[in-house]
Amino acid sequence: MSSSLATGGWAERTISSLRARGHRSGGARQAVVELLGAQDCCLTAQEIFDRLRAEGRHVGIASVYRVLEQLSRDGFVQRVDVGAGTSRFEPIHAGGEHHHHHLFCDGCGKVEAFADDQLERALRKVESKTGYTVAGHDVLLRGACRDCAAG
Repeated sequence: MSSSLATGGWAERTISSLRARGHRSGGARQAVVELLGAQDCCLTAQEIFDRLRAEGRHVGIASVYRVLEQLSRDGFVQRVDVGAGTSRFEPIHAGGEHHHHHLFCDGCGKVEAFADDQLERALRKVESKTGYTVAGHDVLLRGACRDCAAG
């Protein structure tokens, strides 16, 4: 299955689930969900707003924040707090598909996704050693990207 098919499926499932919960169809909600469904990694509310405006979609920044809060509260998006009051958002995919972690550059703010099977094994080992049943985890590694480290 291609990534775009999988993420398009997330958008459709999310909109369908919101309707089933009694939420009316809103233009801002639809626009934000469709945009997030097409992304490979997390975005800030401002980045979402800017991309929607670039596509010619007239959605207010306050609406973007309201939609993200609702999607986060309802378990459709993950909030990634990168510090300094900045949050980024990305879809939560069923069954852990597309699961990844993040590298964050403190210099320029760039965020990159990464996956690491050894890290996942180490986290499962912690779970078995502690007796905790871990429902989920977020890993954010902070530092300097190549460009900032070289400068």
